[in-house]
Amino acid sequence: MAASCVAASELLNNIKQISALRPKASYAVRAVSTTSPQCHAQLPQRARSAPQQLVGVVGLEIHAQINSSTKLFSGAPVRFSAPPNSLVSFFDASLPGTLPVLNKRCVEAAVMTGLALNCAVNRKSLFDRKHYFYADLPAGYQITQQRLPIAVDGVLTYSLLGGKKRNQVMRQNVTIKQIQLEQDSGKSLHDDVRSQTLIDLNRAGVGLMELVMEPDMSCGEEAAAAVRELQLILQALGTCQGNMSGMEITLCLSPSLVLPSCHTSKPKLNSLRVHLFTSFCSEGQLRVDANVSVHRPGEPLGVRTEVKNINSIRYLARAIDYEIQRQIDVLQRGGTVQNETRAYDSKSGETLPMRDKEGLQDYRFMPEPNLPPLILYEDDASLPTGIDACQVVVVQKIKEGLPELPSVKRDRLVQTYGILPEHSFTLVNEDGLVDYFEAVLKATKKEPRKVIGWVTNELLGHLKQQDMSVCQSPISPSALAELLELQETGHISSSVAKQVFQEMWRSPGKTALQITQEQDLGLVSDTAQLHIICQKVVDSHPDEVHAIRSGNKKVLNKLMGLVQKETKGRADPVLVRAILQKKTS
Repeated sequence: MAASCVAASELLNNIKQISALRPKASYAVRAVSTTSPQCHAQLPQRARSAPQQLVGVVGLEIHAQINSSTKLFSGAPVRFSAPPNSLVSFFDASLPGTLPVLNKRCVEAAVMTGLALNCAVNRKSLFDRKHYFYADLPAGYQITQQRLPIAVDGVLTYSLLGGKKRNQVMRQNVTIKQIQLEQDSGKSLHDDVRSQTLIDLNRAGVGLMELVMEPDMSCGEEAAAAVRELQLILQALGTCQGNMSGMEITLCLSPSLVLPSCHTSKPKLNSLRVHLFTSFCSEGQLRVDANVSVHRPGEPLGVRTEVKNINSIRYLARAIDYEIQRQIDVLQRGGTVQNETRAYDSKSGETLPMRDKEGLQDYRFMPEPNLPPLILYEDDASLPTGIDACQVVVVQKIKEGLPELPSVKRDRLVQTYGILPEHSFTLVNEDGLVDYFEAVLKATKKEPRKVIGWVTNELLGHLKQQDMSVCQSPISPSALAELLELQETGHISSSVAKQVFQEMWRSPGKTALQITQEQDLGLVSDTAQLHIICQKVVDSHPDEVHAIRSGNKKVLNKLMGLVQKETKGRADPVLVRAILQKKTS
């Protein structure tokens, strides 16, 4: 017994000595000033009526799943909607003795993203362990880059449509503090029927880029515009699919059997219990956390809250605006804003408390002992002798392969084709619509300003109604160009062109010319026939004729509409106007 007490005493003394050698946690507070203008969206009246108005301060943390065929540190495949726990390597399950092997594709994706966001790409970066204990994190820690990330100090330029008519492009910047590589966790699937949680490790170890944006935004509209611009950039680069909505549904079938009786020789299925487990879509996902606080301009920033896992741009804007207003209300009532993590409930439109906010000390960051420093090379000339260029990441090669970014593409569309800025936003925001628009222009002589209306109104309107993508359109660019050529050359009127478009949508195999000929929709240019129809309209509307002769020339448009109604939209509008002007003069 005495020996045990002596041993325990020595162990306690050793622990005290180790604790004394360990440096105390230190905290660095950095003042961040924002110069962002007030949000263009109207804030609630309560916020504006307060003296020395409190304003919102918003920063974002975005986790983007890297578009790679395998995981960050293992060779396990990345595939959407695979059966639970079917894409798990020994390393993903954290079996003893397994070691991480870094995926080159994920490194290249992070470097490409950093270059596109004007970041400084570190030629040397380090990996760390971030400790926390969840059931879907088998190792008890996440491998990330806390100390020295792969890219730092970038700028994201995003645009808002402002002004009274929402047609003025307003450009704003948000600072990218850092981009770091890290592994994703698994998923917890909650079964409320059985009061249990199931773990799916298919997502465990999938490569992520965490992008940290400084608090340079002031409201939900600005944050939503920044995330949308980032989404377009990632999609243009091909580094992340940028999906922010959708649910994955997993079915769990629980059959129960009836034992054989004297009348049956085989067991039979008595019932089939179906449990639904839902979790956020895991294919190319973009998950956004918003850090929100309020303060009076010129004063230190307020206590911030973190709103977690917002899965759509629309909900992001609503969650941030609600949280800003909630904090303003708390302070105006004399309360204190708590430093906590909150969740957004899309049904109620409110943020709800989840837990106290963790600090850096809670995660016990430490260097990852199983991964050496990540070294990047500027160009081929900087490669050490004997190193195969295919086995390393060369920054210059990635820089040379960068595609046209969304902001550059919008400016090019406006300058090249003379379209309005808002139309360039519409084209770029829809995947494949720019290519469609330019393909139509190449096959028709119609002016770009006229083509843009057909693409953004007629085509895109039908696609939205049918919930279809541009690549699924039943009307090809060449088919639409043929229709526009018929209108441009005077073979059909504008109203008939829309009628033919509808028929082309319903019958993809038919061309515009075939439909026009089959339904006899060609333009009526027979002067004698149009004189008869115009005379009939003039004779039956004496009041309108009197108004025209009294100086109200706008009434002539009504008579032209009546003539078009008589001809089912086939009358040549130029001839009709000339005939009606002569008959009403």
